[in-house]
Order: sequence, then C-alpha cells, then structure tokens
Amino acid sequence: MTRARLSCEHDKSVSQTFLIWLEFGACAALITLAGWRLSLYGDVIAEKTGLGGTWIGVVLLASVTSLPELATGVSAVAAADAPNIAVGNILGACVLNLTYLVVLDLVHREQSIYTKARQGHILSAGFCVLLLGFIGFSLLLAQRIDGLSLGHVGIYSPAIVVLYLLFMRVVFSYEKKQMAAYVEEAAERYPHLTLTQAIVRFLLAALVVVGTGTWLPFVGEDIAGLYDWNTSFVGALFIAAATSLPELAVTLSALRLGALDMAIGNLLGSNLFNLLILAVDDVFYWRGPLLSHVSATHAISVMSALTMTGAVIVGLLYRPPGRLFRTVGWISVLLLWVYVLNAYVLFRFGG
Repeated sequence: MTRARLSCEHDKSVSQTFLIWLEFGACAALITLAGWRLSLYGDVIAEKTGLGGTWIGVVLLASVTSLPELATGVSAVAAADAPNIAVGNILGACVLNLTYLVVLDLVHREQSIYTKARQGHILSAGFCVLLLGFIGFSLLLAQRIDGLSLGHVGIYSPAIVVLYLLFMRVVFSYEKKQMAAYVEEAAERYPHLTLTQAIVRFLLAALVVVGTGTWLPFVGEDIAGLYDWNTSFVGALFIAAATSLPELAVTLSALRLGALDMAIGNLLGSNLFNLLILAVDDVFYWRGPLLSHVSATHAISVMSALTMTGAVIVGLLYRPPGRLFRTVGWISVLLLWVYVLNAYVLFRFGG
C-alpha cells in the first residue's frame, strides 16, 4: 500500500515536472516566433509611414525585440509579485545578449567579428557601461538606505529615463546615415505588404508577445518552486533566455544578410532599452522602490554585464585577428567564461 502510494506520488511529480517545462518551452517558442515577426513588420511600418529615416523610427525598430522583456517584467511585478524575476530577467537578458556575440563570432567564419565591425559600436557600448554602473550603484544603495523614492518609485528611475533618452539622442545622431540606409534596404524586401497589413500583423504579434510574456513569470515561479531554486537565478537564466530569443533570431538574420554591424548594433541597442525597462517595472511595482525589494545578488549580473561590455570595447579597439582552434577569438572565450561564472554564482548564492 505504501509502495503504491509512493509510486503514485512519483508519477505525479514526473507529470508535474513535464508540464512545467512544456509550458516554458511553449512560451519560449511563441516569444521567438512572435518577436521575429514584430521586427519584420516594424521595419515595414517605419518605412511606409515615413519614419524609417528619423530618430523616432530608429528608436521604434531598436526597441521592438525587447518587447518580451517589457511584457514579462510588468507582469512579474504587477501580477505575479515576483520582483526578483523581473530584475533578473532584465539584467540576465543584458548578459545573454553579450553572450550572443560569441555565437556571432563562431558563425562568422570569414574572420573575427572584431576585426570587421565598425568602431562606432564603442559609443553604444560605452553608454551601456555608464547606465549599468549607475544601476549597480543604485541597487547597492537601495539595499542600505530607505526613502530614496518619489512616491512608490525609486529616485533612480527618472534618472534612468533621462540618461537613456540622452544616450539614444547621441547614438542615433551618430548612426543616422547607416541606420536609415539599412531600414530602406529592409523595407524594399517586402513590396508585397501594405501598411494596413503590416500594422495588423504587427499588433497580432504584439498580442502574442504580451500574452506569453504575462504568463512567463508564473512559469518561472513554478520552476523555482519545483527545484527549490532562487528566483534571482531563474529570472537571470531561464526567463532571460526565453525573452532574449528574438534578439538572437534577428541578429542571426542580419548576419545572414551580410549586415554584421546591424547584428552587433541590435544587441547593444537592445541592452540599452532593457535597462530602460527597469524604470518601467519600477512604476508598476506598488510596494515601493523596486531595487529596495530585490536581492542584492543582482549586482553580480550588473558586474558581469559591465565586464563583458568592457571586453567588447577592448575587442573593437584592439581588433585581435587570431582565433583559438579556428573557432572564436579570445574576447569571445572571455565573454563565455563570464556568462558561465555569472550563472554559477547566481545559482549558488542568489536570493
């Protein structure tokens, strides 16, 4: 009788585990497909409305692939009451986007991506460093000092918005000619689509992303509860992996078209927008300043992203030509090592 009961409980546990991972896999697949379609129709809308060559159009196209992070973050703080998953998702996505540069370096067989990429990417990477440093400082300060807020919003959130707008103004003024040329070229590949068709399909894809992103934090909490893992680790690794898949799809698509600089720019631009989402999540978290209610171990992800972005800047400046065993350069090895170390430390010590 006892043995039969134990067998029944075991079968129930296996079934529960399978269903949770099935939900996670379905969310990841839907976000990947819908996120890629968002980018596609965003290109068409920007061109057909005349926004393609303007600063507004460039911002639209750069932020579209980060919509999953936005939907998931808002759901995590407003519905699931899981602030650690929200912050872990944002910072984990930044770390993962930089790790995708390793994939680019591996797939780009001609030569190292750092010898061919334009050095103008240093501007975006430098702004990422500044914003990451400010967020890391705010995170550690919020753990020590209460009352640094405007109502329920942390005083750092308006500063993040102002810094982001300032950085984007500078970056897109610098990149205006290159980005405008890309958008024009992308739009010419879809002459069969009308503006109405593009808008309708864009909205449908956005609904899929928002719906899936809303459910994802609950799946993340189920995963954390199933294995007794901390939510900081689950948010930074699993949720970030799911929401960052559109960036990988768009980046590899750009590389396949021979647009290496567009692929790198997409990843760095997505990181900047992801950091802006932190301020948005703070607005929707009514219990108080967001960074005061999360684990201090998120600073590990901040430091990892800072280190990785610094390595990218070194690679763009130094342009190391060699590859290790004809695979990737030493910059990519460093990026991969930091990513693995970040995941391990969060797993062992995350709150």
